[in-house]
Amino acid sequence: MLTPFHPAPARLTGCPVAPPAPQNPTAPPPDALACSLTLPGEAHSARIARGTVRLALLTHRLDGLVPAAEQVTGEMVAAAWRLNPGRDLYLSLRWRDDALRLTVYDGHAPHEHPRLAAACEARRRSALRLLSVVVRECRGQWGFGESREPGGGTRTWATLPTTPTHTYAHPVRRA
Repeated sequence: MLTPFHPAPARLTGCPVAPPAPQNPTAPPPDALACSLTLPGEAHSARIARGTVRLALLTHRLDGLVPAAEQVTGEMVAAAWRLNPGRDLYLSLRWRDDALRLTVYDGHAPHEHPRLAAACEARRRSALRLLSVVVRECRGQWGFGESREPGGGTRTWATLPTTPTHTYAHPVRRA
């Protein structure tokens, strides 16, 4: 009777040229935050984007920005999906100049006709009303416009400062 062959378990070793990994890794500083993600143009992409932003912020010790950043990210991705369903979306998350910068690129090209362009802009602004409130409460900024990236489309962005004068949270109302 033949016995099955069981190779010895492989040992995971690092690249012989790369420096060894630290034994006690520490959380990276906020300045090291740079994350990009391509998402499908689907309804569930907003959930994936919010979770990614949450984990990135917690990893870089930016816990105070998590609620607002999750809300802003979800609103930007959902609006991009609704205005351009089925096309990939690109999310960029960066920490620069003591502020979190969130950007969503979609493939929705600007309209040539002025009335169509105005109607499309009004529709996008309407879809981003909640984002506007959250960013304003955090003393940040936001906007959208033609993407300068190859392939064109629309770029929607928001910045949230590191120490907003008002921390976004669901208020507790007392009678």
